[in-house]
Amino acid sequence: MTSPHRILTLLAAGTLALGLSACASTGSAQRAETESPTPAGTAEADAACTGSEGVTLTVDSSALKGGSSETWCIIGTGSVTISNALNFVGVSIEGTKQYGDQVVCRVNGLPSASEPVGSAQDPAYIEKCDAMPAAFAYWALWTKPAGGAWDYAQEGLSTLTAQPGESVELLFTLDGAPAAPAA
Repeated sequence: MTSPHRILTLLAAGTLALGLSACASTGSAQRAETESPTPAGTAEADAACTGSEGVTLTVDSSALKGGSSETWCIIGTGSVTISNALNFVGVSIEGTKQYGDQVVCRVNGLPSASEPVGSAQDPAYIEKCDAMPAAFAYWALWTKPAGGAWDYAQEGLSTLTAQPGESVELLFTLDGAPAAPAA
């Protein structure tokens, strides 16, 4: 016959094992949710994706002197974190001192850290990347769902993800133009 003390010990050990098992699986699920997906496929330069073959990524600094517009199709079947996608295609990002990469200040060195941005509103304005950029000269992060319309991103670069068929654009707006990405 088993003593009541032995039964309680076995029950406690079983409960502890069950609790540890639940913690381990919850920890794994939390790790999976916080991982930043990196593009697993390839990137085609100068090409938007067609259909749902991947995520279209555009960086448009054409409003700035020396700027340009570049587009890549990041081919793959899973979601990607936009900061990882930008790294994947070789785009460098500088955030602000106050907000880090949650507020984009410079992309591939633009706007210049030593020359005025070219604004008619403030011809002498030079972006220092201390806090929020000026309302007349800033990088905006836009998202477009598959078959949808462009809208401001609701997250920053480090947490924003995109699925195949979606588009993301970093667009520099100077004196209100361009107001949004091209269709």
